[in-house]
Amino acid sequence: MSEQNHGQNQDFLFGYFKDQGGSLYYRYDAEEVMIEPWGDNSLRVRASKMPGMPAEDWALIPQEDNNAVVTIEKYQASIQNGKLKAVINKIGKLTFYNQKGEILLEEYVRNRKDMFADTCSSIEVEAREFKPITGGDYKLSMRFVSNPNEKIFGMGQYQQPFLDLKGADLELAHRNSQASVPFALSSLGYGFLWNNPAVGRVNFGKNITTWEAYSTKKLDYWITAGDTPAELEEAYANVTGKVPMMPEYAMGFWQCKLRYQTQEELLEVAREYKRRNLPISIIVVDFFHWPLQGEWKFDPVYWPDPDAMIAELKNMGIELMVSIWPTVDYRSENFEEMRNRGLLIRTDRGFRISMDFQGNTVHYDATNPEAREYVWNKAKENYYKKGVKIFWLDEAEPEYSVYDFDNYRYHLGPDVQIGNIYPLMYAKTFFDGMKEEGQENIINLLRCAWAGSQKYGALVWSGDIHSTFASLRNQFAAGLNMGIAGIPWWTTDIGGFFGADIRDPKFHELLIRWFEYGTFCPVMRLHGYRWPLQPQYGTTGGATCISGASNEVWSYGDKVYNICKKYLTIREAMKPYITKIMEEAHTNGTPVMRPLFYDFPEDQVCWENETQYMFGPEVLVAPVMEQGVRELKVYLPKGADWTHIWTKETYPGGQTVSINAPVEEIPLFTKNGYELNIV
Repeated sequence: MSEQNHGQNQDFLFGYFKDQGGSLYYRYDAEEVMIEPWGDNSLRVRASKMPGMPAEDWALIPQEDNNAVVTIEKYQASIQNGKLKAVINKIGKLTFYNQKGEILLEEYVRNRKDMFADTCSSIEVEAREFKPITGGDYKLSMRFVSNPNEKIFGMGQYQQPFLDLKGADLELAHRNSQASVPFALSSLGYGFLWNNPAVGRVNFGKNITTWEAYSTKKLDYWITAGDTPAELEEAYANVTGKVPMMPEYAMGFWQCKLRYQTQEELLEVAREYKRRNLPISIIVVDFFHWPLQGEWKFDPVYWPDPDAMIAELKNMGIELMVSIWPTVDYRSENFEEMRNRGLLIRTDRGFRISMDFQGNTVHYDATNPEAREYVWNKAKENYYKKGVKIFWLDEAEPEYSVYDFDNYRYHLGPDVQIGNIYPLMYAKTFFDGMKEEGQENIINLLRCAWAGSQKYGALVWSGDIHSTFASLRNQFAAGLNMGIAGIPWWTTDIGGFFGADIRDPKFHELLIRWFEYGTFCPVMRLHGYRWPLQPQYGTTGGATCISGASNEVWSYGDKVYNICKKYLTIREAMKPYITKIMEEAHTNGTPVMRPLFYDFPEDQVCWENETQYMFGPEVLVAPVMEQGVRELKVYLPKGADWTHIWTKETYPGGQTVSINAPVEEIPLFTKNGYELNIV
């Protein structure tokens, strides 16, 4: 092309800008892009090729303040909201800057249209690629330039040992023990929410970061800038919601196993805790206490008087948590009505079964408001009115027998397009119902979450994990990244779920180390499917499901018992401190447990540390995550003095120290003389 013709035709290559009520609008061909202020120092970016911009806010809470400044020039336009500035050029490329003018994030564009930029290229790669699906919507790819020195944290819960996710390839989908909560916190000083519940992937590559949605109508993400991780985290909590205040009883010890088979068995365990004068806050009725899945009630054969059971527990100061499954058996009393009213999820191919554990079942459609109301009314009548004020909302992903995401269809759309929102809607089912009954400080246990689940009182646990030290190491990373992803209430099955024999001395060591770690998690809950299996009690209803070995603190011999008793006492003594950090989570969205860099962002060593964490602002925890370890190297962050809990020795920060770690002691330090009063 001649230079003269180039000048005459170049304007036809470009889109145009518009200030739209304090937001920045860009259009080229079929694509519309909207960049709008959304909270302090934050922007929301949406793009679509639909006839109009889809209206769903998904995880985001509408914001009212608009102090942004839009500037339109010939070849670019910008929008500045506090510490964050976005610049979009005439070919539609977006770049984000902090208040210092430093690039935080920029789109990866490589084409000849960008002829005035250093990235002008014949490769022809678009940043925002909407690839049409034949007869459907779009497969979306969103590409950003990657800074190889960046560190990435958050993103929810994945069963892998890495705290820093740079270089990781993550599925944006839920599975048993995997929760996709797509908020990433960058060491460069920004937070990024992929505000799209579609199934997809993200690859935090060394050269390119690529986000994908396999079926969607729009691109939607939110970005914030800040000077500290805490500032980023609080901005994110302000636009997606915060947890309620955790009730006092939930801060203590939770006793659970797979599974108490009868009312009398459960009551006898509770009585034994009281006879031994052991702290206990909650005891759990696990799954298959019902006649059939989809009958949300106690099976009267094995639970003949739940009102009396709940009353006795309350007299002992113990709350009862009851397991709920979202599955509905074809044989259940509610199946025909729920199918006729359109309250169940659907399949696009094959017979309408989504899970076949203990019967052919289909999940209730939590994205359907009528289905949410139906299930809550059943639970209210059969549990809530009897005094159950906390629910275990299991199978929350939801779990399928076959993970063909493109085969399931919900009220809100295809699973592959909106399915990641299911656990949020499951939590909302019970939160809304309990709130309507006047309950405050609502908390329910779920096996999964998505961005925003926290505002519906979701306490997430890490699913059906293995009873190994390697699995414990995975949970360490998962719990800290869940907190960064905006889910401050998190817990594990202490000891793991699968594969442990209660007679095995090697498992005893693992259980002790996990129990110590669990003492310094947001919720302390003992659970597991232990061997040898118990004799089956009954053959009808829920009794067709097996039960594992005993899983109480006295079930593993005197040595294990005495150590567990010590940490039960420590947990109880920490309640005033736990109350304080739960108030911070409720007020500010602060993670209860968090990586060292959260409290010490100026200490670069803390950004590298993947073996320790802070439990609130005053307590440093270094869990033992390998078998046989009796000495541990612990890094003490700069800017504070650190007192070893067990020896009372004080060390200046900025150094690594070797600490004895006998099996009965988890390495613990308090900051600047803080008195925890636990020993």
